[in-house]
Amino acid sequence: MSDLRYLTAGESHGRALTAILEGMPAGVALTEDDINQELARRQKGYGRGARMAIEADRVQISSGVRWGETLGSPITLTVFNKDWEKWEKLLSVDPKDRDESKKITKPRPGHADLVGMLKYDRKDAQDILERASARETAARVAVGAACRKLLEAFGIQIFSYVREIGSVRAKNIPKTPEEIIQKTEASAVRCPDAEAEKAMIALIDKAKAAGDTLGGIFSVVITGCPVGLGSHVHWDKKLEARLAWAMMSIQAMKGVEIGQGFDASRRFGSEVHDEIFYDKKRGFFRGSNNAGDSKAA
Repeated sequence: MSDLRYLTAGESHGRALTAILEGMPAGVALTEDDINQELARRQKGYGRGARMAIEADRVQISSGVRWGETLGSPITLTVFNKDWEKWEKLLSVDPKDRDESKKITKPRPGHADLVGMLKYDRKDAQDILERASARETAARVAVGAACRKLLEAFGIQIFSYVREIGSVRAKNIPKTPEEIIQKTEASAVRCPDAEAEKAMIALIDKAKAAGDTLGGIFSVVITGCPVGLGSHVHWDKKLEARLAWAMMSIQAMKGVEIGQGFDASRRFGSEVHDEIFYDKKRGFFRGSNNAGDSKAA
């Protein structure tokens, strides 16, 4: 099996977002519904912007899948933008539709507008903000949903939950993956700690009333990973490096921690190492998971 790789294309308010996924082996069960349920999950969340209410994303698979199974050839995924008609003239490919009065010349702080305009010598921030938008992640979710089906075939599970929003931090995280997933899916802010959820919602409401926004921190957990993924031999083969690279490519992401992360720098070495144990039934295992790359006892 070759490495999976993908490419996305499309603008935030353009006709559609498109992704091509290459390297998926043949015979993996995959349907449009598998992807649509993940696209629906992407649009949930307390306090989300109005765009989430406009779009009800659904994917169209136009290559690489037949009768619910992958073929081994590139998979083409398309997510159409429902409000395209409102933007058709503004984002038209036809030069006759050019309207200089619609230019956006004031770049926004915290966005790619200014740097993109300078780098690509564009006089209209619309040329930059459309592609730099977090709307692009809809195409990545579609790709990720397809890849999730491959991982499931090997018993690998990935789930996530919100740990912090603003100054509120979850403290009562369930011990088992099943309970974390159950409580996270039932939470408006995707936090498995009920008390923290209430405080997060109150803080979001307060920020919204003030015309402001909040950041947050979420945790991603992977279970069932076999030993030996990635490699120490080359810098670009290291699994943690590749995961961090992928996460940092998400719009507005400003930090990635693995295991104890930055907190490890505040501790003695004896407090962060994961001692190795062995028995005949379990093989090698560790007594803790401070490094974030193993399953604790």
